[in-house]
Amino acid sequence: MAQTTANAIADYIIQFCHKHGDSIANLHLQKLVYYAQAWYLALYDKPLFDEEFQAWASGPVQPELYDRFTSYKWNPISEHPEKVELPKHVEEHILEVLDVYGRYIYYYLERMTHDEDPWRKVRRGMPMDEHSEVVISKKSMQKYYKNLLEDEDEESVFTPKVRSGSLETAKV
Repeated sequence: MAQTTANAIADYIIQFCHKHGDSIANLHLQKLVYYAQAWYLALYDKPLFDEEFQAWASGPVQPELYDRFTSYKWNPISEHPEKVELPKHVEEHILEVLDVYGRYIYYYLERMTHDEDPWRKVRRGMPMDEHSEVVISKKSMQKYYKNLLEDEDEESVFTPKVRSGSLETAKV
């Protein structure tokens, strides 16, 4: 059984951003929630939440979460969700993901996801701007990110590696 929901993870991230004086737009939020799920699958061999991501032209998107914030378009989400109570290890996990990925603008995260197998393989053969509702399987996410953890020859400077139980940005 999953630890939480995609909406709860999104609410936690929004609260974090507001608390620290940062703004976040819908598609940026999507990528951070995606990476939270991907790395949770890789680290714990189970999903953080049950909802699925689809391989949209803009990268991985969780449709119900996207619809929730669609009225903001490209603008920062001004909604102030109620405080989310998550298990301590889940909070720590999200904070690690934010530490690694939160510093990058949406477009950069989109490009990163476009270069990674879970999105790239399900979009293979599609024009870049073609609409798609193809699901990115949790199994493919888990396999890809788990392999990154085990691959000492990985050359991406943005690949989180597990060291001493926490994620860090690999310096290659």
